[in-house]
Amino acid sequence: MARLPGNEPLVAASGRELHTLREINGLGQAERDRIYAGLIPPRLFELLGMSHETLRGSDGLGRVRIIAPEGIGLVRIEVRARPDDRDTVFFLELADTPYRQMELAFCIIADPHAPRFDVDRDAEGRSNYFASQGRNVPEEIRAMAAGLFPNQTRHGLNLFGEFFPRFERFVDALGVEMIAAEPLTYDNAIRYEKYGFDYVTGKRLMLEIDREFRPGGILHQRLDGSTPFRLPGAERTVRGRSWAIHDGIMDEPWDDVRIYKMIGIHAGVDTFPDRQNDPAGETRGGVRL
Repeated sequence: MARLPGNEPLVAASGRELHTLREINGLGQAERDRIYAGLIPPRLFELLGMSHETLRGSDGLGRVRIIAPEGIGLVRIEVRARPDDRDTVFFLELADTPYRQMELAFCIIADPHAPRFDVDRDAEGRSNYFASQGRNVPEEIRAMAAGLFPNQTRHGLNLFGEFFPRFERFVDALGVEMIAAEPLTYDNAIRYEKYGFDYVTGKRLMLEIDREFRPGGILHQRLDGSTPFRLPGAERTVRGRSWAIHDGIMDEPWDDVRIYKMIGIHAGVDTFPDRQNDPAGETRGGVRL
């Protein structure tokens, strides 16, 4: 049963209520794609000159790829400015969980016209899997100077605030009460706090990070200019802290941070209450599997 005001259960054309991604994936392709296309921010259709009905551009070529295997509770939605582009403008991956939750596995919204920074690739152009297999430090320095956050290849379109309410209503329409996610970076965790998330694990770490970045704290002392990512003053912004953490300033790796949101409830968590605004503002929402 839907909980959000004015929301209705998601019903298939046959009249059957839908409760999981797996059930949606079992529908005919046209009906399935219509449901999933509803998760794409409306303004993205305008920006790309894309039809809501056909998911094609003015040139008649498709802009949306929906991967939703029958029999599996998983969907991936990819939107590109041009069909042959390597990068997506909008990338969303969702999964059912065994506990009747919805996992927001990944969401990226990027400006296709903004400069690209190859922080996700090594010197030979191979994927570094979010810097887990080596960092492209020169590109990271350029990206940071341009106002980007760790692992971000382009500036965003500031559309996550348009996407998330649609997503929450979609989850609610399935009768699911909880959204689960795992933040990719420190700035992701702070961003999701804004949208009402609380922590399953990692809240102690987030509070400790805030404490230790304050004057007298160990992380504050380590902002000594020893690398471009550890400059004094970085502790005042989410972006500055996130780059320092990405650079390995902590004694423990950024890991085992898991978050959740109950549908219709804002948890009111704020682990960095007196932060200064980042020059780039909100640019991306992203979580990892």
